[in-house]
Amino acid sequence: MSMDVVDYEIFGDDIQFVEIELDPGEAAIGEAGSMMMMQDGIQMDTVFGDGSSQASQSGLLGKLLGAGKRLLTGESLFTTIFHNEGVGKRRVAFAAPYPGQIVPVSLREVGGSLICQKDSFLCAARGVSLGIAFNRKMGTGLFGGEGFIMQKLEGDGMVFVHAGGTLAVRDLAPGETLRVDTGCVAAFQPSVDFDIQYVGKLKSALFSGEGLFFATLRGPGRVWIQSLPFSRLANRIIQSAPAAGGRSVGEGSMLGGLGGLLDGDNH
Repeated sequence: MSMDVVDYEIFGDDIQFVEIELDPGEAAIGEAGSMMMMQDGIQMDTVFGDGSSQASQSGLLGKLLGAGKRLLTGESLFTTIFHNEGVGKRRVAFAAPYPGQIVPVSLREVGGSLICQKDSFLCAARGVSLGIAFNRKMGTGLFGGEGFIMQKLEGDGMVFVHAGGTLAVRDLAPGETLRVDTGCVAAFQPSVDFDIQYVGKLKSALFSGEGLFFATLRGPGRVWIQSLPFSRLANRIIQSAPAAGGRSVGEGSMLGGLGGLLDGDNH
């Protein structure tokens, strides 16, 4: 099935949203809960799986396989399709789930597929297939954490992925290697070799705070690196939340903990 060709515009700086313009009959697929707003004339349908099997009429087995792939990556079993049933152009917007940048990628320009972190997919043109990418190397399987089971986006249309924090894009030459924290790998082309390596020094592993392993990305191909993985953001929030066992450090207040009592934050 040919992909829908969509126009789009990205708004905002740190917490962004993307607005996709649909011609009559065109459609976009979105991750569950990502829709921000839509104009009159756009209809919303929730389908089992990733929506691509629904469009190709592959039957119940195809839908189950599509849903199973999404379940393995920790995503919802359902995908939402937004299709324009009006007589003119209509727009639908999808919002980023946390601070960062929305990355538009034309799958046609990167060879027809993209591998990304399992929680980074935001939306895409109808016809893009959402699958999984296993890294079969032993080191990655045992220690890869966030980078072991990743999403594989296939097709020739536009996809929009979300990267936390600030985005760095690197084009690696053949044999060129980049070492990255495993959670900071947002996406990469399938031509890039991805593996997990041990830090190498026990002292560094125990006291650097960077973990025991890092990802190695070896070219050729393009890689997208995020400065703030959601897992890192969530850990910092939990560590700082008194209700969850964290400690209040009284940032920006001379009163510290006493200030929290006075302004009603603590009960």
